[in-house]
Amino acid sequence: MTQDTDAHEHDEHDHDHEHESGPLAELVTVRDWLRYAVTRFNRGQVFCGHGVTSVFDEAAWLILSSLALPIDRLDPFLDACIPSDERVALFDNIERRVVERVPTAYLVKEAWLGDFRFYVDERVIVPRSFFAELLDEGFSPWIEDPDTVTSALDLCTGSGCLAILMAHVFPNADIAAVDLSEDALAVARRNVDDYGLGDQVELIHSDVFSNVGDRRFDLILSNPPYVTADAMAALPAEYRHEPEMALAAGSDGLDIVRTLIAEAASHLHPEGILAVEVGHNRELVESAFPELPFNWLSTRGGEDMVFILRREDLPGAQD
Repeated sequence: MTQDTDAHEHDEHDHDHEHESGPLAELVTVRDWLRYAVTRFNRGQVFCGHGVTSVFDEAAWLILSSLALPIDRLDPFLDACIPSDERVALFDNIERRVVERVPTAYLVKEAWLGDFRFYVDERVIVPRSFFAELLDEGFSPWIEDPDTVTSALDLCTGSGCLAILMAHVFPNADIAAVDLSEDALAVARRNVDDYGLGDQVELIHSDVFSNVGDRRFDLILSNPPYVTADAMAALPAEYRHEPEMALAAGSDGLDIVRTLIAEAASHLHPEGILAVEVGHNRELVESAFPELPFNWLSTRGGEDMVFILRREDLPGAQD
């Protein structure tokens, strides 16, 4: 009797399975799901601007991370079969990426700068910065010997990603990481702890320099909010998932930059430098401060997105 019942249930299961259709039933391998995701992203016209620049790369990242596979090793897994329970979460992530326009970084709770992985969620902007490349090069030639840097400040730290990169590049430096958002600092704390850098990186709740006191630094680095009002209005939907305070910076995008330039000299050592990322706002910056001798840096990621000013060239340096 038991055998007959088991057989009957088995027949019913097979019968039901024959009538299943759609991605969950028909897509089996990583290759299948990659093809499906690329098509969904293309047809849905998703915007890729959070760490990758192509639909293919974004699809591969979402799939590999969703399956807890290394994101730089696609080929060995292309023909691996994905169990049905894992397909459900994968399908949901792809749908949310297309329908809700949620960036992949938030869906898989991670973002990368070079070889460094960071936890992220919607309390922080998704890490992306031209500073990653500049720090990878030790900030040469502006800093001759990274070992001589004893103190550095990361203003508007967000997830803490640049402060963590700085701690690795400048091993002898005490790093201060500042943000106005308590939520962002909670994420930064998680990342600092993940890298075991609690003794080297100090997190400070501060509106720019307001809670920094009279401390001085060899290097002040900032990737502040710098999106103009017009650009905010035209942002792709993906960026709407990020904290607006991490993006918007007034009509000309320079609200924070003005404070940085006005107050940095009093927080830099005599030979110190201020480095600020401003995106495509070079003309706005130069027209706002025509008297300052900006040094504009070129990176693989873009031309003239970052400026450097030496302390002696900043307002108030002679005070």
